[in-house]
Amino acid sequence: MNTYLLAIAVLPVLVLSVVIYRQDRYEKEPIGKLIKAFFFGALSIIPAAISEQIISMFNPGAPIISGLFNGFIVAGCSEEFWKLVMLSLAIWRSAEFNEYFDGIVYACFVSLGFACFENISYVFGQGTFMEALTTGSVRAVLSVPGHFLFGVAMGYFFGLAKFDSQRRFWHLLRAFAVPMLLHGTFDALLMIPESMAVGGQFVSAVLFVVLIWFDIKMWKWGIRRIKQLQELTKQQDFARSNNPFKDFSW
Repeated sequence: MNTYLLAIAVLPVLVLSVVIYRQDRYEKEPIGKLIKAFFFGALSIIPAAISEQIISMFNPGAPIISGLFNGFIVAGCSEEFWKLVMLSLAIWRSAEFNEYFDGIVYACFVSLGFACFENISYVFGQGTFMEALTTGSVRAVLSVPGHFLFGVAMGYFFGLAKFDSQRRFWHLLRAFAVPMLLHGTFDALLMIPESMAVGGQFVSAVLFVVLIWFDIKMWKWGIRRIKQLQELTKQQDFARSNNPFKDFSW
């Protein structure tokens, strides 16, 4: 039973890891570096959990506002901030971070490292097998892909920041702000009904429909960002291959 639940918790992470790895078309990243990014993402759970506990003490407690606070400030800010910190520590100065698309690859592995261990804690934290199975199934469809897409957003701007020194600060700011806003919206749509004592079921049904619409929009946005950085990387590699001085050291 535990093996089955572990598989439910980990399998969506493995699938999405393979998906983004295969999208890295021009120069595959070393497996060791990807494992390092994944491990750093898992480690980010610790400071994120601590900061979430501290920030939660300032929850206003009012219906709806509480859901927005938990979604954007507690979860969105804390988790995406620490993911970005760990992503920077893991690969910013790495020689392997030499293409635009590498930003997305490494950011996704950081996010999936976080999602993997978060998923395990949620699945095994349920009281019964059926509750764990339901939680794992829902999170496999929504939460884990959500973290993956937050990683795409972070990595897109992180990759731009690496190779655009003139606008580096702006790109890094967006590498935090955009996934934070996506994450906050995603979580708030789930948390607002939980904060309501009256009418929560109706609001939950409406917001779940909105969540599905928002999730589809995120996928479309994320796929466009992936294609954009693939094209930039293609141009980058073409420029290198046609550089007559590429083999010389100055």
